[in-house]
Amino acid sequence: MIKKTILTITVLSSLFSAANADYMQQMRDFQNYKASQEDQFDTYQKAQMKAFEEYKKEIGVFWEKPKLSTKKSWLSYSEDKKTRSDVDFEKNTIVVETVAASEEEAKRNLQTALAKAVTIDTKTLQETDPLEKKLAKIKLPSDMIHSKVDSKPILSTVVFDKKPTLNAVKKYVNKHTADSKIKVKESNKVQHARVYSVSVQLPDDTMLKRSKLYLNDVEEHAAKRDLPKPLIFAIMHSESSFNPRARSHIPAYGLMQIVPNTAGRDTYKFLYKQDKLVSGSYLYNSKNNIKMGSAYLHILYYRYLKKIKNPDSRLYCTIAAYNTGAGNIAYAFTKKYNMNNAAPIINKLTPEEVYARLLKDLRFDEPKHYLKKVSKRMAAYKKVYGI
Repeated sequence: MIKKTILTITVLSSLFSAANADYMQQMRDFQNYKASQEDQFDTYQKAQMKAFEEYKKEIGVFWEKPKLSTKKSWLSYSEDKKTRSDVDFEKNTIVVETVAASEEEAKRNLQTALAKAVTIDTKTLQETDPLEKKLAKIKLPSDMIHSKVDSKPILSTVVFDKKPTLNAVKKYVNKHTADSKIKVKESNKVQHARVYSVSVQLPDDTMLKRSKLYLNDVEEHAAKRDLPKPLIFAIMHSESSFNPRARSHIPAYGLMQIVPNTAGRDTYKFLYKQDKLVSGSYLYNSKNNIKMGSAYLHILYYRYLKKIKNPDSRLYCTIAAYNTGAGNIAYAFTKKYNMNNAAPIINKLTPEEVYARLLKDLRFDEPKHYLKKVSKRMAAYKKVYGI
């Protein structure tokens, strides 16, 4: 009997040791995979930054300020880099500039660039933009998820009431490039040339018209993730002003400004049960971007902040967390980054007190302003699109 017991213990001990060894090996394999993935992404990001710097040098030959796209503006250059359009989605303006040796050349360049700016779609832009063609040559990490950009109008639905004809585009362009509207100054970069420019004010309802392009996707994912539509619209408005080409220095991409190796990674794993990174073009696809942004809001509200009982209090914390992270929400209440410790304190406060506390004690000014903006914009989008 004793021999059998000892034998049983010995067998179980051997099985446990083998299982434990297998587990430890799996953990080592996972850590090695994760490290390899991060190394590849780091190499990819460095290659991208090198391409950006090279491109800035190329356009710097012609431009005193070699500007590139940001969260709120879309910069597009001609192939020869001598003409550019700058669409500011926050200010609702288009500024088209060209470096030219004559008035005739300048007017031709301005008209071509303005016509392109108000008619091009996101897919065509991705395929023809000189910078994007340069970036497309960079080798993607082996596990990076990539997709083509979907075809969505950028400004045509804002400028024109219906699909524009050639005559309608020509009439619009001629109106805004009349001789009296063209400004001229000397070029500080190119000899025997001048910088010619026109500035165009977009309609006051540009933001609303842009938001309508994404209504179907927002409705789908708001329902799927049990989120209010106004929240998604207000986040999108605050992150990018509905600029489909939004790119920040972090870098974050697209309408809801997803960062590939943080929120993008967490969200892709939540959606597809795979630990993957996504590319910039994947996030420039508006359907992918709204899907991931909505899923990340769901993760914040229903997972990271789930211990906050009052839905309004949790909503305020979710809005701020989208900008600054859930750990910084906890820090505002406890000076530590653990939400388990912060939730009981938050639960003792009214939503109004939670809102006030966030505005007072969040570590940085940016999320404080962000919370104000998104909350205000939610009320506006609720009037337009309902709950």
